[in-house]
Amino acid sequence: MQYRPFGRTGWQVSEMGYGMWGMGGWKESDDQESAASLDRSVELGCNFFDTAWAYGNGHSEQLLGELLKRYPDKTLYTASKVPPANFKWPGKPEYDVNDVFPYQHVVDYTEKTIKNLGTDHVDLIQLHVWDDSWTPDEGWQQAAQDLKRRGKIRAFGISVNRWQPENVIAALRTGLVDAVQVIYNIFDQNPEDELFPVCRDLNVAVIARVPFDEGSLIGNLTKDSRWPEGDWRNTYFVPENLNSTLEHVEPLRPLVPAGMTMAEMALRFILMNQDVSTIIPGMRKLSNVEMNIATSDGKGLSAELTAKLREHRWDRLPTVWSQ
Repeated sequence: MQYRPFGRTGWQVSEMGYGMWGMGGWKESDDQESAASLDRSVELGCNFFDTAWAYGNGHSEQLLGELLKRYPDKTLYTASKVPPANFKWPGKPEYDVNDVFPYQHVVDYTEKTIKNLGTDHVDLIQLHVWDDSWTPDEGWQQAAQDLKRRGKIRAFGISVNRWQPENVIAALRTGLVDAVQVIYNIFDQNPEDELFPVCRDLNVAVIARVPFDEGSLIGNLTKDSRWPEGDWRNTYFVPENLNSTLEHVEPLRPLVPAGMTMAEMALRFILMNQDVSTIIPGMRKLSNVEMNIATSDGKGLSAELTAKLREHRWDRLPTVWSQ
C-alpha cells in the first residue's frame, strides 16, 4: 500500500481507502462478510474508512466502530457524514440552509456518529450534501469551529453533489473545509477544471468517490443488468442512463492492458493524479478488497494509456435519476 498526504491535516492516508456505503443496509449485505473484508483491508494497509450516518441509520458507523475495537494499536482514520436535516439528496439552492444544516443538527449528528463509533471523536466529519449558496451561513461555520475546538472532530469536510464539482469552491475559500469528497473517474474528469486547482492552492484533501461510475467501469454491465428489489442502482441505471453508459464503456474495452481488468485500469487512472489524496471504492467482499488494494503498488499506468483514457471524458449534467 502506498500513502499520500491528506491535505493540511498532517495525516498520511492509504491511497486506497474504504467506502462503506454498501455495508449499511444494501440488499445482500452481510455483517460477518463485511467484518472479514474490513479486517483484510487493515491487514493490507488500508487506514482510511469513509462511512455516513445515512448508511443504514448508523449501522455502517457501528461496523466501523467494531473494527476500531479489534485494532486498538492501529492508526485508522475515520470519516463520516452528517445527513441533511430535511433528508433530501442532493442539496439544492432552493432549500433554506436552516432546513438542511442548522448548527444544532450538525453537532447532534456528529455526536451520534461518535457514539456509533464508540470513540471520543471522529477524525473527519463531512456534510453529506451541499450547495455553495449556503456558504455565508454562520450555523454550519460555527458548528465546524466548535466541534474542532471541543476535540470532537479533527477535520471538517464537504461531500459534493454528483456532477457539480465546482459547487463547493466558495465554501473551500472560507478556510473551514479541510477535505472535499467528489466523484472522479475515467468518465468524470471535470473536477480537474476548477476544483482540483483550488484544492491544490488551499491544501485541501481530495477524496475520490464513485471510481467505477457506480459499477459501469468494472465492465460487467449489460442491457439486461438488474439488481435486488430496493437496491439503489435500479433507480440510477434506468434505461436512459444504462444504454448511454454502455455506449461509453464499450470503447474502453480494447484499451485494457493484457493481464489487467477494467476495474484495475479505472483505479490506476485515478491514482495517476496526485491531487487525489485517497480513493474510496465500495468494498463488501474479500475479493473486492484484495483486488482493489493491489492496485496501490506505485506502478500506475503508462503515459500513453493515460492520455488515451483522458479522451473518454464524459461531461454530464444532474438529472432526476442521477441522484
